[in-house]
Amino acid sequence: MDTTWILFVTPILLCTLIFYCRNKLSLKLKSKHRNQLPLGTLGLPFIGETIEFVSCAYTDRPESFMNKRRAMYGKVFKSHIFGSPTIVSTDADVNKFILQSDAKLFVPSYPKSLMKLMGESSILLINGTLQRRIHGLIGAFFKSQQLKIQITTDMEKYVQESMANWKEDQPIYIQDETKKIAFYVLVKALISLDPGEEMELLKKHFQEFISGLMSLPINLPGTKLYQSLQAKRKMAKLVRKTIEARRNKGITEVPKDVVDVLLNDTSERLTDDLIADNIIDMMIPGEDSVPVLMTLATKYLSECPAALQQLTVRHEENIQLKKLKDQLEEPLCWSDYLSLPFTQRVITETLRMGNIINGVMRKALKDVEIKGYLIPQGWCVFANFRSVHLDEKNYDCPYQFNPWRWQNKEMNSYNFSPFGGGQRLCPGIDLARLEASIFLHHLVTQFRRYNSELPNSKNEKKDAHRSKKSGNLSCLSSQKFEATSTY
Repeated sequence: MDTTWILFVTPILLCTLIFYCRNKLSLKLKSKHRNQLPLGTLGLPFIGETIEFVSCAYTDRPESFMNKRRAMYGKVFKSHIFGSPTIVSTDADVNKFILQSDAKLFVPSYPKSLMKLMGESSILLINGTLQRRIHGLIGAFFKSQQLKIQITTDMEKYVQESMANWKEDQPIYIQDETKKIAFYVLVKALISLDPGEEMELLKKHFQEFISGLMSLPINLPGTKLYQSLQAKRKMAKLVRKTIEARRNKGITEVPKDVVDVLLNDTSERLTDDLIADNIIDMMIPGEDSVPVLMTLATKYLSECPAALQQLTVRHEENIQLKKLKDQLEEPLCWSDYLSLPFTQRVITETLRMGNIINGVMRKALKDVEIKGYLIPQGWCVFANFRSVHLDEKNYDCPYQFNPWRWQNKEMNSYNFSPFGGGQRLCPGIDLARLEASIFLHHLVTQFRRYNSELPNSKNEKKDAHRSKKSGNLSCLSSQKFEATSTY
């Protein structure tokens, strides 16, 4: 009986001991991870800190959300935004690690409505060999001399057509003008579509599509997300018609647009639906990034007389280049525009201050430790570029528009990452610079600078933007200057 009792009790005691040890070890590990988690707060249940994050994004200082928490918790802190616990990084080294890490550590993660609209096959969301293949094909084409020649020709044409219609007695809304120009140029590069009825129909559907990118993730008739998805389906139908026509026509040896590039690839994974979805996603910079860059450059120049003067005075680079080409009776080529050093510094400084891309979001596939911080498995991480670009430890007087700071400053640093980095570096980085260079060149060579002093007060500036001043930069305004500064 004693033996039976011992045989019965011993396994129970052993199991209890093993469970106790495992539980103690688990608590110890959790405690260790909790100690390594960055400081911060997860905010309200379910909502987290999303409301304050979004509210700050629509002010003229969207980085205030980051700055407030960075002052309390440090450059890396925890939060809860868009429905997920999130580690927010305003540290250049941590951002560099996140951008350079492959899909074994992090995968893209964005708000649910955005992911729903982009679709599972979007280049923004796919990973591994397929993402690298598509990114490589598009990146190589965007860097090709053939496309740069086409972009230059189209950009000059649409800029000159736009400026020819600018009225002397009316304000010019730069963002509206540049949106139209950039969209035409990009769609031509993507699917070789020229302005006309089909272009206007595509643009109409596109406006409906992007209006739901940051909507509530509710896909029911009448909701913004539902309307955006319907608009994308209509756009996809138009793009697939182009794809089918190309397939029937046969593959061309020299691709003339991105559709040709992707169709020429032999991979069976590049289906018509995948190509159509990615063509639509790549239209976003034509509506968003590039027009904002050109608009903000105009805004900053109008507020910095010294920089504007250096671009426009008689003996400076843009005027010199125009005179030289006129004497030689030669058109400007893409390399001419990119060879203008001060123009490039103006664009670089606009990218730093304007922050066309605010940051990127990723999700950790496993526990990741960097610089003593833990990013737990399943948590999101937000690598914020804006706070790095506006950090006074990285840039003297960061809120001052100062193109001259780039005269002897290295751009290949993770203190400056306006287009992201790593395997997902924006493939259109060179084209964005080219388009902005062309726009600024024609702007400063065709419009004289306003000779009187720029207004001092905000209200005076607003009035000046709407006044009647023939052919000068002070009359060039934007309906959305306040909004564009939040990107």
